[in-house]
Amino acid sequence: MLSPDLTLNSLLKLSGIPLDQVLVFRHRPNEPTLNLVFDRLVSERPDLFDCYQSNHGARTESALKRAKYVASFIRHEAKRALFVGLYEVASSRSLSPDEIMQRPAHQELMRMGMTGIKAIEGRDSILEFELPLAEWHREWRGRLIIRWPGLERSWYRWADRNEFAVEAIARESLFSRGMPPWDEIVLDWNELGLLPATWQASLSQWRGIYLITDKSDGRQYVGSAYGAQNLLQRWTEYSRSGHGGNRLLRTRDPRDFRYSIIQRVSPDLDETSVIRIENSWKQRLGTRAPAGLNEN
Repeated sequence: MLSPDLTLNSLLKLSGIPLDQVLVFRHRPNEPTLNLVFDRLVSERPDLFDCYQSNHGARTESALKRAKYVASFIRHEAKRALFVGLYEVASSRSLSPDEIMQRPAHQELMRMGMTGIKAIEGRDSILEFELPLAEWHREWRGRLIIRWPGLERSWYRWADRNEFAVEAIARESLFSRGMPPWDEIVLDWNELGLLPATWQASLSQWRGIYLITDKSDGRQYVGSAYGAQNLLQRWTEYSRSGHGGNRLLRTRDPRDFRYSIIQRVSPDLDETSVIRIENSWKQRLGTRAPAGLNEN
């Protein structure tokens, strides 16, 4: 059982880290779409998380210039925060708003729903901070839960001015939920690029028929997967391109797409048999154009 007196503050002190040099972040994206996948983004795409916390509004930027460390957390229920890592404030460089917006990782975050403009409105230059992950208790990433003091909308605090009680240290990482049964999987487009390694391993072995539904009007597309990496191969291509080479999907916004599996087949079923089953689903669901999004 954890001591009731255990705090993030005391843990930092035990490691000789001065509290007046530590900013504590509790990230919670305001954008609903990005917020939905943020845990998985932190776990599976640290490059995108690094970009996310590398630039800020003027007030936060001023605080970061005085800090030597960032103890980074993400929201975890009301008044709680989940540990991502301790980061060093290594350096910074000045970029124009256009340079900030043109970073590949920034653009990918915007495709996931980040507005990407609040920190740069009305400013001629923005600091991009380099925040390398320190070795401090990496084993607690996704496991250490602290209580967030005061108002939740105050998303960053100085460690020496606040006390952060340790609520729990989970046995396993809480970043990603377990994989559901295949017939309960429903993913939005921005989730395809954030699949945990365990999910990817399963999808690479699953051969079958999948369904894409455009949430904007309910029209559907049926496809099949039987290549070297089966469903993973197809969904990875959709994540990359948004359309997978399909002409009718090219004309639509992939952020409106939802992916599910409607039938799994034997992993050694031949291509001809898989395509026959695919065509039967197109017929049953009425997904051929003009009613649906299949051209044939």
